[in-house]
Amino acid sequence: MKKRSPMRIGFQGELGAFSQQAIRQLLGLKAEPIAHQRFDQVFAALDAGKLDAAVIPLENSLAGSVHENYDLLLKYRAEITAETSVRVIHNLIAPPGVSFRAIRKVYSHPVALNQCLDFFGSHARIERTPFYDTAGSVKMIMEDRPADGAAIASELAAKIYGAHILKRGIEDDRQNFTRFFMLEPAGAKPRTVRGAGKRPWKTSLVFSIRNIPGALFRSLGALALRDINLVKIESRPLRGKPWEYLFYLDLWGHREDQVVRNALNHLGELADFLRVLGSYRAA
Repeated sequence: MKKRSPMRIGFQGELGAFSQQAIRQLLGLKAEPIAHQRFDQVFAALDAGKLDAAVIPLENSLAGSVHENYDLLLKYRAEITAETSVRVIHNLIAPPGVSFRAIRKVYSHPVALNQCLDFFGSHARIERTPFYDTAGSVKMIMEDRPADGAAIASELAAKIYGAHILKRGIEDDRQNFTRFFMLEPAGAKPRTVRGAGKRPWKTSLVFSIRNIPGALFRSLGALALRDINLVKIESRPLRGKPWEYLFYLDLWGHREDQVVRNALNHLGELADFLRVLGSYRAA
């Protein structure tokens, strides 16, 4: 019997990124993570059939939404088939042999640096230095070996690159989570992922409406009239139409549930544009 090849899962960043941790939470250790430098490269590779799936961040509980990925969800045809939530733990990481006392520069993604301000406030000698990626900053310090340099990243990144964790959990807020979507080619069925069990269904969609009085109220009324709980709403500019907007919604329920189907049909009658992005088990 021919052995099945592991799923090729695209993500943005270097090996050891929090996105790779999300892949492990969703699919375990057998999936093959494929690193890309930019989010648009991940979407394009999935669209071209070079990947089996992709895992992308949509929002952080402190930093908010990743707006670029909302826009890319509209640009490319992909199906959301699963989601997971990763607890973000920032660690101070250095090459073996470099002591905390020697550290003068710390490299990481700007968001990670800004989530560790209490640490930097307590150690004024240490300079924050923005880098394009958390795990990439660990890779860099292990390659360049700066005598006074460290990085902020995940424990996984330290393990992958053979670095040493000097201080664990230096983030300001322990309630720091990032929500990730798993994307597969358009039309893919919801995926059964590790630990999903009997979690409730969620559906994500995007729509636009005419800019007239009461239009958004009536659109959301299609859900409210049927007691459908709206989990999240996000607005994004509608390209080519200044001061008009797209609305991204997450709601409880599966698109094939009768009540949700009726609501979507109702919303479709009111909207200029409507696309269901996927139904999946809640994280």
